[in-house]
Amino acid sequence: MENAPIIDGFNRPITYLRVSVTDRCDFRCTYCMAEHMQFLPKADLLTLEELDRLCSAFVGLGVRKLRVTGGEPLVRRNIMSFFRAMSRHLGQGLDELTLTTNGSQLARFAEELAEIGVRRVNVSLDTLDADKFAAVTRWGRLPQVLGGIAAAKAAGLRVKINTVALKGFNEDELFRLVDWCAENDHDMTFIEVMPMGEIEGEDRLDQYWPLSDLRRRLQERVELTPLTERTGGPARYFRIEETGQKLGFITPLTHNFCESCNRVRLTCTGELFMCLGQEDRADLRAALRASDDDAIVADAIRAAIARKPKGHDFDYSRGIGGQMTRHMSHTGG
Repeated sequence: MENAPIIDGFNRPITYLRVSVTDRCDFRCTYCMAEHMQFLPKADLLTLEELDRLCSAFVGLGVRKLRVTGGEPLVRRNIMSFFRAMSRHLGQGLDELTLTTNGSQLARFAEELAEIGVRRVNVSLDTLDADKFAAVTRWGRLPQVLGGIAAAKAAGLRVKINTVALKGFNEDELFRLVDWCAENDHDMTFIEVMPMGEIEGEDRLDQYWPLSDLRRRLQERVELTPLTERTGGPARYFRIEETGQKLGFITPLTHNFCESCNRVRLTCTGELFMCLGQEDRADLRAALRASDDDAIVADAIRAAIARKPKGHDFDYSRGIGGQMTRHMSHTGG
């Protein structure tokens, strides 16, 4: 297999794979999943060896960046064996191996992640108030996560904080969160809440805080300078001139970022979603288990990428909160 990127039907090279290794999580964040989630039967999940084979096929087809997600990726049994297996591709086609985590298990794994070549991690953190953190995560404890972030930093990992903007929840912490990240030398990205899956007791429209409003509030106090830098993800970056801090905004609703999309998402069951905001998917598990021939898997990947749509359909203006029936934890955060 050649290590040249696959080109989709809109002339976009696909160089970024996000792979969910589990739909399970030790939190139950109110914007992400139901409190009483029905998780997939473990028999439906790809084995770590199958995930290795699929991800290796993507690297062989030009994927340069691999982000491991979940659920919470670090709760999967023996997950470090998968990270070690993937690290063999670093410098051999793969430029970056990284993960997105809720931080709960980072204290256990940070040093080992750094040893195998992970250089940075994204940690989800929506509040610095312990009571509010317990409320939004349902099962989480803020000191555990802050300890994990500290352990990651001590291990030499670069930490980026991902904060979902939630109306009426963390609006009053905007500057506290930004200042805390600056004090601890963490980059930060704000994310608009996405209409993924139905959640009891919550309404997407009630949660939705447009980042255009968040940015306007920030600019009342600080100067934001646009940066040309792109990291292969959907964020648009700015520098806070007063601190030199890098700040990202992921705005699938107020600013469509599809024109430069270079990524696809692989679920823990072997489904490939070519777009987060569309229901079309390809069953790579069938190709994987049909034969030991990796060429068949590569052909299935190429056929799926050819179907990648031009863009997503997220749109709160229709008055619909959860347009994608699947939860974010299934697709991969």
